[in-house]
Amino acid sequence: MADHLEASVTLPSDPASVAAARSYVLGTLAEWGLPADTEAADTVRLIVSELATNAVQHTFGQSPTFTVDIALDRDERLRIGVTDSHPRFPKRLPAAVQQDNGRGMVIIRWLTAECGGRLRVRPTREGGKTVSIELPWTVPAEPVAAAGRQEP
Repeated sequence: MADHLEASVTLPSDPASVAAARSYVLGTLAEWGLPADTEAADTVRLIVSELATNAVQHTFGQSPTFTVDIALDRDERLRIGVTDSHPRFPKRLPAAVQQDNGRGMVIIRWLTAECGGRLRVRPTREGGKTVSIELPWTVPAEPVAAAGRQEP
């Protein structure tokens, strides 16, 4: 595989774009060698869902689009970032807050840390922000059978 792979898609800030972002990222990662039926793919699926949902719900119509960037460096580190044009950074809610929503960043932070990765939020030159995660790239060498044996 190449030393560096990149992919990017810009989508409208619409609830339907959450599924499109998820599909785009998982399709790209499958092309890069990550099977869709792995725990790593499930983790990425949830992280991308939360990042895209935040870009749609919390920009209050002030960001007509959001961009999902994916990069894989030297088969070691996967970076996924979601950029929108709204200037407000995500806020961490107190643990005691009881809400039906607003836990996306908590979920992203926990999943990222659980995988040995990191979460970053940084401003863009245009006045928006990018929320990105970086994870170790782990692709199973071969499928493993149910009994724990490698399949031929």
